[in-house]
Amino acid sequence: MKAQVIGGVLAIVGLLAGCGTAGQSGQTGGARGGTASPNAIGSIAEGFKIGLLLPESKTARYEKFDRPYITADIKAQCPKCEVVYNNANQDPNQQQQQVDSMLTNGVKILILDAVDAKAIASSVAKAKSQGAKVVAYDRLAGGPVDAYTSFDNLQVGKAQGQALLDAIKAGGDPKRGPVVMVNGSPTDPNAADFKKGAHSVLDGQVTIGKEYDTPDWSPDQANTEAAGAFTALGADKVIGVYAANDGMAGGIARAMQNAGVKKGTPLTGQDAELAAIQRILLGTQTMTIYKPIRPEAKNAAQLAISLATGQGVTGTTTVDNGANSAIPAQIIAPIVVTKENIKDTVIKDGFWKVEEICTAAVKPACVAAGIS
Repeated sequence: MKAQVIGGVLAIVGLLAGCGTAGQSGQTGGARGGTASPNAIGSIAEGFKIGLLLPESKTARYEKFDRPYITADIKAQCPKCEVVYNNANQDPNQQQQQVDSMLTNGVKILILDAVDAKAIASSVAKAKSQGAKVVAYDRLAGGPVDAYTSFDNLQVGKAQGQALLDAIKAGGDPKRGPVVMVNGSPTDPNAADFKKGAHSVLDGQVTIGKEYDTPDWSPDQANTEAAGAFTALGADKVIGVYAANDGMAGGIARAMQNAGVKKGTPLTGQDAELAAIQRILLGTQTMTIYKPIRPEAKNAAQLAISLATGQGVTGTTTVDNGANSAIPAQIIAPIVVTKENIKDTVIKDGFWKVEEICTAAVKPACVAAGIS
């Protein structure tokens, strides 16, 4: 798994390096020679505005990692470019208004992480009609998107499902009791992929006693759903819980403790949030998915600048969102994190520091795991 992930990331880095070199060479030559691409809507020499629209701030990654990484990568590639930033606070209507405001203010390149992929389609179409370009970031938006970068979301779900199944099997017959599934938001296409991937592994192998699709990825709602499931199924009978991300896993972990679910009952997650890494060390969560945001952010910056300067964009594959059947997509492989490889993944990459993870309450577990 690690070899495949490293190979995939290296391939993407190589692709980006090639695209970046060619793009910068073409841009510099155009600026010096006075000839610009007929498709250009901006130049490196003069700079231009790039709109960055992120969906919410409850998940730690967006403000802590995505925003600063993307901003830094844009500045490194285009020093005179201006990043115009908005966070939608999980409100699709607010995000639509933010797109409108950016277009009114002359922003012609948008990096968009949609709150609601379907609801934002009309805004993407409006951007297209005004000559703007849209890079869908992290989740595939509807409408005439020009490029896309994210992770292999189907593989995320498969990895979560396999980790859950393996942990359940380690405790005995995988059909000895019911499993609870708490999926992500029904308005997020990524959530549908995670769910599909997990089901492809779990169906026929375990008994799914209760399943929920959780609006807005709400940890509080996940807590309520899980508590209801444990009451209905019997807390002492549940043998595993699928949580689509770490935020919801936090709410579910509380419900498991309050309901008296057996300690060590497998619980999945995603995003490698700090609290999740600590829960894994403490034994109240089994795994999480680490999605290295640096290469994703670099992809987004490169795609946006290439589109703005009229350079061609390429991807590791193409995707279809219904409005565009051949969207160039740069896709990154996810990484499974367990207690055994925390040191070699999130700590090694600088995603979290040892002192952030190993607080007083967690320090004994860190020492036991060889983290110091």
